[in-house]
Amino acid sequence: MSLNYIKNCYEGCLRPPTVIGQFHTLFFGLVRTFFLGVLGFAVYGNEALHFSCDPDKREINLYCYNQFRPITPQVFWALQLVSVLVPGAVFHLYAACKNIDQEEILQQPVSTVFYIISVLLRIILEVLAFWLQSHLFGFLVDPIYMCDASALAKIFNISKCMVPEHFEKTIFLSAMYTFTIITILLCIAEIFEILFQRLGYLNQPVT
Repeated sequence: MSLNYIKNCYEGCLRPPTVIGQFHTLFFGLVRTFFLGVLGFAVYGNEALHFSCDPDKREINLYCYNQFRPITPQVFWALQLVSVLVPGAVFHLYAACKNIDQEEILQQPVSTVFYIISVLLRIILEVLAFWLQSHLFGFLVDPIYMCDASALAKIFNISKCMVPEHFEKTIFLSAMYTFTIITILLCIAEIFEILFQRLGYLNQPVT
């Protein structure tokens, strides 16, 4: 694969063929990534260090924290961002290999269908991420987490753990849910924009 293909793919990812797609790239690339990278680290960066249980023993703290967080929120949201980028990147790589300019994508039926499929895949991945996030982290972060530590120490069946900065984490969770919903709505709006543009191309008089 030549460097020209990679360059065209990169430019296509930064400049989608629709106005809503370009706004989505701006929102996705700047706002969402900045929010996760900067504020996410501030809220969740030292969570494991300040997560304490009763009795306050290192092995119980680590065991209960792993039970409380099967996957850290930063890793989950980073995987979400990367996975949502994949369908668009694959499409633009396909367009680059076929030498399809961005202005011609929506003028060709085959490339239009493939682009719509990539947008639909983004919607599916965002919905799946929303569902997984709700099951992994819930919608509210309680200040107290009751940990089942019976497998670690028989004398401590249930250990009460303090969750640090639970209110800030609840706000951050709400923001990430909101970002996911906004992204889904932008993808749906982009599909309508594509359909309207296609109708415009079909209704143009043949010269």
